[in-house]
Amino acid sequence: MGITYKDEQGIQGMRTAGRLAAEVLDHLTDHIKPGITTREIDRLAAEFMKKQGSISATLGYQPSGYPPYPASLCTSVNNVVCHGIPNDKPLKKGDIVNVDVTVIKDGWYGDTSRMFVIGDASIAAKRLVQITYDAMWHGISMVKPGIRLGDIGFAIQKFAEGNGFSVVREFCGHGIGRNFHEEPQVLHYGKPGTLEELKPGMTFTIEPMINAGRREVKEFGNDGWTIVTKDHSLSAQWEHTVLVTEDGYEVMTLSDGAPQPPDFVRK
Repeated sequence: MGITYKDEQGIQGMRTAGRLAAEVLDHLTDHIKPGITTREIDRLAAEFMKKQGSISATLGYQPSGYPPYPASLCTSVNNVVCHGIPNDKPLKKGDIVNVDVTVIKDGWYGDTSRMFVIGDASIAAKRLVQITYDAMWHGISMVKPGIRLGDIGFAIQKFAEGNGFSVVREFCGHGIGRNFHEEPQVLHYGKPGTLEELKPGMTFTIEPMINAGRREVKEFGNDGWTIVTKDHSLSAQWEHTVLVTEDGYEVMTLSDGAPQPPDFVRK
């Protein structure tokens, strides 16, 4: 399947799905504090999606070679890189957690994730979370017709590695629309001027996974999903869904409660 280019109707559908995904995270924000379990976060999200009239894209999701995913969102704590399954372990002060939400509304998918710092974390943990957020925006701010996906990956990699962190290679952003995962793959590392050229109507996620230590990852346990850092170092991730417009980009997963873009983007 090639890249799908969204028309005005498709763009409207994507805007709605993206906003609803972001509003799930807004709803969860006040609840995510020391003592809550990730399973309770998942329950609150499922309840809120029902009120919205959206449905979870992850619950029961089963790509080839994987077991069905058992929850309405992903919760990746500390050294979990991605695809963490909600469980009954309470979050404690100093933890960092990525909450990754994908909803479906009227056949369109909206995909976004945010990092949450539980209580007061270490300076190193907070710096990782902030640098990862800025790295995502360094990628987003590259987006416009005519540039190539390698330019986005290079911008993210240069910024993250320049700050002493490493970029996970095994997982990447992806096209999105009427399917959860479409073409193209959006790598968070790369060479300028390489890979697909961006054209108006493309929609894809930018979702860098940045490690405090080395970039290598491994599967954890036998649940078929959870990925952790090989060296047990902390990992962080942020994600937005982005539309390529005629002259730049539109972030489709913003909401009233979403963190503001960094100063270098607003300027």
